[in-house]
Amino acid sequence: MTKKKRKVGLKKSSFIKGAFIVTLGIVLTKILGIIYVIPFHAVIGERGGALYGYAYTIYLLFMSLSSAGIPLAISKITSEYQALGYYNAKKRAFLIGKRIALLLGFICFLLLLLFAPFIASAVLGNLTGGNTIEDVSFVIRVIGTAILIVPVLSIYRGYFEGHRFMEPPSFSQVLEQLVRVLVIVLGSFMALKVFKLSLTSAVGIAVFGATLGAIASYLYLVYKKSKNKSKFNEKIRDVNEPIITNKQIFKKIVIYAFPFIMIDVFKSLYNYIDMVTVVQGLVRNAGFSVSDAETIMSMLSTWGAKFNMIILSVSTGIVVSLIPNLTQSVVKKEKEDVNKKINQALSILLFFTIPMTMGISFLSSDIWNVFYGSSTYGPSVLAYYIFLGLIIGLFTATVSIVQVLKDYKTVIFSLFIGVVLKFLLNNNLMVAFVKMGLPAYYGVITASLIGYFVSFLICIIKLKIKYKVNYEEFSKNFIDTICGAMLMSIMLFLISLVLPSSNSRFVSLLHVIISVLLGAVVYFGYMWYSKAMNRVFGERINKYLKKYKKV
Repeated sequence: MTKKKRKVGLKKSSFIKGAFIVTLGIVLTKILGIIYVIPFHAVIGERGGALYGYAYTIYLLFMSLSSAGIPLAISKITSEYQALGYYNAKKRAFLIGKRIALLLGFICFLLLLLFAPFIASAVLGNLTGGNTIEDVSFVIRVIGTAILIVPVLSIYRGYFEGHRFMEPPSFSQVLEQLVRVLVIVLGSFMALKVFKLSLTSAVGIAVFGATLGAIASYLYLVYKKSKNKSKFNEKIRDVNEPIITNKQIFKKIVIYAFPFIMIDVFKSLYNYIDMVTVVQGLVRNAGFSVSDAETIMSMLSTWGAKFNMIILSVSTGIVVSLIPNLTQSVVKKEKEDVNKKINQALSILLFFTIPMTMGISFLSSDIWNVFYGSSTYGPSVLAYYIFLGLIIGLFTATVSIVQVLKDYKTVIFSLFIGVVLKFLLNNNLMVAFVKMGLPAYYGVITASLIGYFVSFLICIIKLKIKYKVNYEEFSKNFIDTICGAMLMSIMLFLISLVLPSSNSRFVSLLHVIISVLLGAVVYFGYMWYSKAMNRVFGERINKYLKKYKKV
């Protein structure tokens, strides 16, 4: 009697399935990233949160320089060479990508190690009464160790995604975040409450979680790749592969990576502009104390930003899945399929992010209370700041689409215009909002909204004019999405009239749960009734639902 050999291996994902897998993985990662802030905030407080935010803002900027574009470039090149049947070149591109990532990561680590005090001085200026230059320098140097690992880890993810193996990189992100969260919460608690170390030491241990999480994730992907060699070596076309030199591959990686690096660098510049202007601007222009100004800065850079990451996780998941699929359609010159995928990607993005954004904004007081307790500024910051996640998501998706179509001039131009607007408007809008009797920090958020929205418009117009992208289907879906979200908001308003407001975290949590459940029923019910769900996801959604009903 022979035993049946169990097939264990990786499976390729279509655009829709891949988008869901990647998005689910990222959403789970971000949920973990939100849940941990409840105990973390309780342990380190607002000053610790500001210090943590300083470290991560600088870390993200240098991560952009060291690796942001290379994984997506590897994904794109892998997908392109796989479609053309250039298997030897595909493998060499992976190896070259790893070497580039290692080199850039090491250089950026050294820069942070050597110039941390200079960066800290630029952030704090001559302000006193909060974190010191020594505190900020220490946490920057600690988090810099992650840059030695994360770039190479990202190359592995890009290689998996280029083959449309979406599950392992998604799981690796969840694993990375899980390890990181455990180190952040347990490490900071043990440092402050058990070993009685300083707040700076506790935050240093917390940011080191990024390094340990990256190591765990890297080891997992190395293991998965070694166990599935046959899947990566599988040939779908038999062609005479032309001679492609390492120099040509290197040049292609640089050309493909550069726009992606610029996307992340410019996005990090938005945060850097805030970091060097918000605290000083709030103190000088709006009369805030240094302590209150740092509290608001921590809400923008750390506590409020956690909720924006939930919104952004949807766009990230869609972009990661879209790039290899759209690249294959572009390589095969399938113009109709390119148009369809662009419309579908934008429709799916708004289908999820618009109701999420409006819901979080409406429930900002209860959500903030559940996670951080009562706050003078928190709810008002979150109610407006969450819309920035929606706009950044749209911007990220459209600029990535333009990049796949190799219109690099438009990518750089749109990014540059957005950052210039942010730089010019940040302080001016703070002053203007104070004169209008509105919170000064609303001016900061508005400056970011304007910058990103203008960049988004430039990309959308360029796709329409140069690449003849037809947004008719997207427009129909957008209108239905807005209608569904408005009906959901009405339901949330009615619930708020029935349920009493309270400072109790339990009551706030109950309010959030009831509102989310009933709001989701109204929104998805409308989208189903209006047939918008079928238009967004295709008729395949009906097949999935029929299978679910049978189960």
